[in-house]
Amino acid sequence: MTRNLLSLPPTNQYSSRKEWERACWKKISESRELLELFTTSNERHNLVMRAAVADRMNSGKKFVQIVEELHLSPQTVSSIKKALEGSGYRSYRERGKTGRKKKVYNSSHPSKKKPYRYYRRTKYGKVYMHHY
Repeated sequence: MTRNLLSLPPTNQYSSRKEWERACWKKISESRELLELFTTSNERHNLVMRAAVADRMNSGKKFVQIVEELHLSPQTVSSIKKALEGSGYRSYRERGKTGRKKKVYNSSHPSKKKPYRYYRRTKYGKVYMHHY
């Protein structure tokens, strides 16, 4: 048996999927019962902590004070600060996909290259064979 809590608008009433999602989120966020039903306690905790960080920032608390008071990582507080500046919230993991620079390891110096080698296991142990 399912409950009829809310009817969401059909997608064909909107020009884009993103626009439809925003309209649906607005309706869902207005329904406390739906939020309780469809979010886990961990997700609710995360939302409360993000709102608390925003509140502390708006009241003028310093970055380090917020980290210590709420026991959050600096990355989380930084992400929320960026979201308040207008770029939207993106977790550290999401930013890692595109936002952070990739490390470049510069170990391709020709004189330091080791020759390609592989080994075979024998009854006498590993026998290394060089292949160029």
